[in-house]
Amino acid sequence: HMLLAEVACSCPYCGETITLLIDPSAGNQTYYEDCSVCCRPIQLSFRIDNEGQLEQLVVQRDDE
Repeated sequence: HMLLAEVACSCPYCGETITLLIDPSAGNQTYYEDCSVCCRPIQLSFRIDNEGQLEQLVVQRDDE
């Protein structure tokens, strides 16, 4: 069963704080998720360490 982690970050477009659900068990990932406030696509990249903990999260605009 998946253990989802909640991560709060700021939308790079509108600046609102949004909560993302990520799945650390799937390892390092890059994907897009729409901001729940302004609906623009945010590129998320995250790295998971050897313990399965979130090591780094990078949030970028789609046009950067």
